[in-house]
Amino acid sequence: MNSKIEQQFAKVGIKIPEILLPKIGTDISKWAVVACDQYTSEPNYWKQVENIVGTSPSTLKITLPEIYLEHHNIEDRIIKINKTMKEYLSSKILETIPQGFILIDRKTSHVKSRKGLIVALDLEKYNYTKGAKTLIRATEGTIVERLPPRIKIRKNASIELPHIMVLIDDPKKTLIEPLFKIKHQKVYDTNLMMNGGHIKGFHVKDDKSLKRIADALLKLANIKTYTKKYNIKDKNVLLFAMGDGNHSLATAKAIWEEKKKKLTPIQKKNSLARYALVELVNVHDVGLQFEPIHRVLFNVDSMKLLDAFKEYCTKNKSVFDNQTFSNEKKLNNALKKLMKNKKQHCIKYVTPMGHGIIIIKNPILNLEVGTLQAFLDEYIKNNPAIKIDYIHGDDVVSKLGSKDNNIGFYLPIMHKSEFFKTVIVDGALPRKTFSMGHANEKRYYLEARKIK
Repeated sequence: MNSKIEQQFAKVGIKIPEILLPKIGTDISKWAVVACDQYTSEPNYWKQVENIVGTSPSTLKITLPEIYLEHHNIEDRIIKINKTMKEYLSSKILETIPQGFILIDRKTSHVKSRKGLIVALDLEKYNYTKGAKTLIRATEGTIVERLPPRIKIRKNASIELPHIMVLIDDPKKTLIEPLFKIKHQKVYDTNLMMNGGHIKGFHVKDDKSLKRIADALLKLANIKTYTKKYNIKDKNVLLFAMGDGNHSLATAKAIWEEKKKKLTPIQKKNSLARYALVELVNVHDVGLQFEPIHRVLFNVDSMKLLDAFKEYCTKNKSVFDNQTFSNEKKLNNALKKLMKNKKQHCIKYVTPMGHGIIIIKNPILNLEVGTLQAFLDEYIKNNPAIKIDYIHGDDVVSKLGSKDNNIGFYLPIMHKSEFFKTVIVDGALPRKTFSMGHANEKRYYLEARKIK
């Protein structure tokens, strides 16, 4: 590998990884499974996945779907995962391909093509804490309390499998898109289970392509270009912004911070644990769609919650109004009119009694999701029996929110064109502000990398 190119990548926080892929002959359609943080309230989804996989090698057997995080046998599951990882390595089910990146073309049921590039990011250039000015940043609040179970899974793992998607702001499409004009070796081409679409992967390893990637990243990180693009004076460049998998990257960072305390400078530089495998995606890719993440609360008295929301708003000098409708058509017509007023927040909801709209005038936060989440955090803290889930798709919210003792909130879409500037100026967004696509469009575990 060209050392000069590697030095260029180091400046922008990237390592050219040695990636592990399933050996030739493996059924990739059974190997690849959707990200573990999806379908967390739909056990039937994961039962179907288990039936599809059967006894075949699969990432299902070396990852932990979050729906099982609170199960009594969690420790046994983690031990089994780590054991299976070692078996997949020793039996050569996973094999190392030469150092390089993986160029991805993903087709889903919603978009014809979403392009990405699998790279390894330097955790030394990442900070998930509030107010961070690092090259790689979180885009939503990181809940430290959510890290311990993830740390427990990764701590003794021999390999990592990424569902992390990281965004770059490349409006001229200088980095990922030109790579498709060059012929690269195809390393997989498969349908994805459970309506996940189709994915192709190409191995990018030639010096010419690697230099083009490094040059493009260095230009995006150029301080003059950066300050002019965003009309700011901040000299702390944000090159990589978290899209999906924020807590997974934070977990890798937490483990690295602990591990590096015992390492020499040379060991720190060369440690596999210093890096995390991610997929880079251009925020301007036409196949990348921002979708809202909705909320469903369980074991809740919806009327008491709405009354408490009104009190919360009054306390914060906002005006709260709650309108209910006899049918959804009337509600949607009213919502269109109400949303023309950009100075107020409109949040649609569903309960077993029907649908309604919450209107909040003079909100203290900029985004509807911020206003709602700030209230819910406080309310759930005072009512610990209530559970919350973050849902992709209006239909799931309607189904779950209309059940007894539940309430579902539908949130609007965030415009991706304002994404980077918002993070740079305002800092991390409220958690679960947006999702990149629907649940079945999330990354499927496919590539892997040794981390010890």
